[in-house]
Amino acid sequence: MSQSRSRPPVDAAPPRRRGRPASVYRASSPSPLPARERHLVRRFSWGLTPQLAADVRRAGGARAWFEQQLVPARVLDPAGAAVDGWFPSVAQTPQRIFQNQVDDVQGAWEVAVDLSRWTVARRVHGARQLHEVMTDFWSNLLNVTLFHDDAIFWRAHYDRVVRANALTSFEALLRAAVIHPAMGLYLDNASSTKQAPNENLGRELLELHTVGVDGGYAEADVRASARMLTGYRVDLWWPEFRAYYSPADHDTSPVRVLGFRHANDAADGRAATTAYLSYLARHPATAQRLARRLCVKFVSDTPTPAIVKAVAKAYLAHGTAIRPTLRAMVDHPDFGADPLGKVRMPMEDWIASVRSLGIRIQRPTTDESFARSMYWQYSGNGQAPYEWPAPNGYPEFGAAWAGAGRVLTSFGHHQDLAARWWPSEQAAFPSEESLLPPMPATLQTVIDTVSLRMLGQKPGTAICTGIAQVLGIGLARRLTRDDVLVDYWLLRRIQASLLDSPLHLHR
Repeated sequence: MSQSRSRPPVDAAPPRRRGRPASVYRASSPSPLPARERHLVRRFSWGLTPQLAADVRRAGGARAWFEQQLVPARVLDPAGAAVDGWFPSVAQTPQRIFQNQVDDVQGAWEVAVDLSRWTVARRVHGARQLHEVMTDFWSNLLNVTLFHDDAIFWRAHYDRVVRANALTSFEALLRAAVIHPAMGLYLDNASSTKQAPNENLGRELLELHTVGVDGGYAEADVRASARMLTGYRVDLWWPEFRAYYSPADHDTSPVRVLGFRHANDAADGRAATTAYLSYLARHPATAQRLARRLCVKFVSDTPTPAIVKAVAKAYLAHGTAIRPTLRAMVDHPDFGADPLGKVRMPMEDWIASVRSLGIRIQRPTTDESFARSMYWQYSGNGQAPYEWPAPNGYPEFGAAWAGAGRVLTSFGHHQDLAARWWPSEQAAFPSEESLLPPMPATLQTVIDTVSLRMLGQKPGTAICTGIAQVLGIGLARRLTRDDVLVDYWLLRRIQASLLDSPLHLHR
């Protein structure tokens, strides 16, 4: 599987460049978006690019772009659609994935890795950036780990369900996710019966998915929650591969959970389960918990009570609808109070790095292609999509990702990508000349221009001074085109240093 790959020293001879150059950037120097608009776009995308900035201007500003993004079907996305054809196994039915493993055609773990690659490629190139961000957010809240031995057959289908509901309502999303076979297998509800109820999903539904540990539930509520969810069964090997509802396995005793009451006296308990999940989705404690989690993800690690209250109020007032809930958050005065205050999680960092460098991933035809090799790089960064093993999902606050080990790993990957070492096959890179201002120009102007194209703004005095020290060149020194292009490392050190900077490592 993964192979150890060492990087050559920075003074080594330049490697043969296998990726093709591409005219990703315009030759003219781009102008930055206003700071407030940059802030909104950074929070709801996988990284600002010149193309994304152009889309924002074309929409009439960041807030108008945000409104367009809330309805992804209205956003033309040819690049994202192209990615859909790169990994056809991801679109297979759970039954086909299972049968292919039985027949030694393709292992389910291979499909799972392709789901990861497809997800990342869509985040890199897709125009429906807000949808990709919200799919990630809800997948983390309603986590089903990717390589679970049994749920793995259903994991790609579960992803389609989350995606379909990522911008509808939390009530619809919760009802679809909790009874899904992947969730049932992951948290043992698929084998829970009235004779032997399993409490895992019933507990996590309360603790992690809805009201939270402060929601006021007791152990009796957990047991009742588990009984309510009995009947949703999944068979893998015997008597056949199937997901079904079994009235014979559903517990029909009355249910009380918090303020929810139901006679639950029908053999088919699906209607009662739907009522129960709707109750939890609309519970004030769920509103408060989801509002705070949204604010931690998109506003600040320590959001004010005022913005949390406003988001929770909108959530309840609109029947758990996700779009008006997000509008209430971004329109609140606190939303813009902490620009660049969120540490990028490793996956956010890696994807934003690829986007910042203007790398265009191409359809994979070999195992060494960028689209396939990238899995081994970004998974080594500590946060591959859907691989958190516990039900609580990846932590979304900065302290969890600000350790020295993570930072050093990110620095190494920044250098790999900026130097075009690995991965590099079947990918297009911008020509060096397209990154430069009209030459000759001072080092200061070169850095500013490269930063505008990579990060959407000039880096400021401290970062420029640091890059000059790394290069051993004064900021006022005038450079010719040959000075920059003949020295293989000069431009790449500027790019890697910008990726290493706080301006990139925060969003």
